[in-house]
Amino acid sequence: MKETGFEKVPARDRRRFPGISSRAYEHPADRSALVALRRLSGFDTVFKALSGLLPERSLRLLFLSDSVRVGETQFPHLYAMLRDACYVLDLEKVPQMYVQQDPRPNAMCIGLDEPIIVVTTGLVELLDEEEMRAVVGHEVGHALSGHAVYRTILLFLTNLALKVAWIPLGNVAIMAIVTALREWFRKSELSADRAGLLVGQDLQASMRGLMKLAGGNHLHEMNVDAFLAQAEEYESSGDLRDSVLKILNMLPRTHPFATVRAAELKKWAESRDHQRIMDGHYPRRDEDKDTSVTDSFRQSASHYADAVRTSKDPLMKLVGDIAGGTADLGGKLRDRFTGAGAGAGAGGAGTGAEGKGGPATEQG
Repeated sequence: MKETGFEKVPARDRRRFPGISSRAYEHPADRSALVALRRLSGFDTVFKALSGLLPERSLRLLFLSDSVRVGETQFPHLYAMLRDACYVLDLEKVPQMYVQQDPRPNAMCIGLDEPIIVVTTGLVELLDEEEMRAVVGHEVGHALSGHAVYRTILLFLTNLALKVAWIPLGNVAIMAIVTALREWFRKSELSADRAGLLVGQDLQASMRGLMKLAGGNHLHEMNVDAFLAQAEEYESSGDLRDSVLKILNMLPRTHPFATVRAAELKKWAESRDHQRIMDGHYPRRDEDKDTSVTDSFRQSASHYADAVRTSKDPLMKLVGDIAGGTADLGGKLRDRFTGAGAGAGAGGAGTGAEGKGGPATEQG
């Protein structure tokens, strides 16, 4: 961030988005998952209780005493990026930011009253300036969206679940909420990736950062197109057994897989919605109070319908077939779980005859 007179301007020529609402970049799945989370039985009670009990002051003191607070004299290049990101997204109050000693590359935005951004030394050492700018924008996007509260509760409940694991019913109750929070958390990452792109305005830098999170600091050994091809293969290959395994692999995670995030971000970067924002046409914060919950539901439902219709995942394709009223669903289930090809004709029911086709696989 450089200053011209009293005006703060980005370090390089990038668009600014005065008054932008987080609705402009939020992924529809983020909003719908949060709505579903709030409707989860017992969540409101837990949320209200934890909001008053969580030791936020203790958390702030912990970072203050055992991490390095970013500012004009400590990690000034990160402080410039932070102020820059807040300027671009028009976030008036700059959140506190800390660097924590940890070789694992990670960043988070937590806090109940005010968001705190924490980045690890592993991340700072891994990324170049423009890649890091996208990450800082990502975390500022979380702050603007109000994600920090729910992320803090997830952090607390995850630790609590470990402590009460020996109490069967207590652990089950907590894990139900933790699982729902993780599902929302993963969707919120897609929203924040978009915010990071709006701040950095460099898609290649965002792609490089995600590749490094997956493969480390070996860019000379990696290729963006090949990396994105992995996401295509991940989505489309295999049968229903693989679809179930994907779900099981995802459940304990707080973040979507890096290849999937890269593919999602690239698709949004090439979309009309992104172009409209860059042209200055986006929802404003002062309009948030007039937004319709029904419209949000409708947009989320439309997103999921499109996702099911266009997905190449075997399970999603089957869901689309069911919704479309495809005949012989029992045969489809059998074939896709066993990897067999299409069965015999309509008169072949009960014969056990199967076609000679290979696994129900569809490469992109």
